[in-house]
Amino acid sequence: MSPFNYHDAFSRNIGWVTENEQLRLRDARVAIGGLGGVGGVHLLTLARLGVGQFSIADFDAFDIVNFNRQVGANVSTLGRPKIDVLVEMARDINPEIQLTTFPAGIQAGSLEAFLDGVDVYVDGLDFFAFDARRMTFAACEKKGIPVVTAAPLGMGTALLVFGPGGMSAEEYFGFEGCDEMEMAIRFLVGLSPAMLQRGYVVDMSRVNLAERKGPSSIAACQLCAGVAAIETLKLLLGRSGVKLAPWGSQFDAYRMRYIRTWRPWGHRNPLQRLMIALVKAQLGRSSN
Repeated sequence: MSPFNYHDAFSRNIGWVTENEQLRLRDARVAIGGLGGVGGVHLLTLARLGVGQFSIADFDAFDIVNFNRQVGANVSTLGRPKIDVLVEMARDINPEIQLTTFPAGIQAGSLEAFLDGVDVYVDGLDFFAFDARRMTFAACEKKGIPVVTAAPLGMGTALLVFGPGGMSAEEYFGFEGCDEMEMAIRFLVGLSPAMLQRGYVVDMSRVNLAERKGPSSIAACQLCAGVAAIETLKLLLGRSGVKLAPWGSQFDAYRMRYIRTWRPWGHRNPLQRLMIALVKAQLGRSSN
C-alpha cells in the first residue's frame, strides 16, 4: 500500500478549487461543537474537502438510538465516546489531520482555547443546547469568527450564516429573557421561516418540544453537511455569494422545494412574529 499523500488524496477536488486554494484549506482551522447527528458528518465532509485542522467538542457516547442518523454510530462503537470514534474516522481519511479535542464539550472555561486560531465555527450542537450555543455564538461574534449552522428539519436542511457585517444570532433569534420552550420555538422558526417541513409528519405524537423529542433522518443530516461544507469552503477561501443573517435558506428534499428568506429585524419582523404565534398556537402555548 502506498503511503498517504495529501496532494493525491484530494486531487479530485481540483477544478472546483485551485491547487493554491486546496493548500489554503489544508492550513485552515474549523471548530465544530457537537459530533452527533450533524456534527460528525460535518467533520468527515470537511475532512474529505481537505480541511487540515479542527477543534472539536463533544461529551457524549454513542447509544443505539443514534443509529438512524449519526455517522459514527455502529454496533462496534456502542458506549464509546463520540469524540474518540470521530477522531479515528477523520484520521482514517487524512492521517496528517490536526485535531484539538475537547471531550468535556463546550464549556465556559475552555471556550477561549476551543476557538483559538479558528477561521470558521460550524454548529453541530443538539437543538436544545441553548446555553452552549448562545455562549459560543457570542464568543464568535466578539472574535469576528463566522458561524455556519445547518439544521436537519424534516427531510431537508435550513441554513443560517452569522458573521461580521450581518445580524448577530442574539438579535436574530431574540433569546434574551426566554424560557427553554420559548427559545425552542424561536430557534425553530428562525432556522426555517418558510417552515417547508410542515405537513408530512405522519405521526405527530412523535413531536414534542417540551420533552425534547422529534423524528430525525440521516438524509437530512447529510444534506446539512453538504450545504454547511460549501458555505464553510466559501468563507475559508473568501469566495463571494455568502448571504449573512437575516438572510436564510431552506431546501426540503421531500417537497423538492428551495426558498431563500430575508427577515430584517429578525424575531421582530412581522412575518417572523406571525409564524412564531402560529407555532405556539399549534403547540397550545400562549404568546409572550
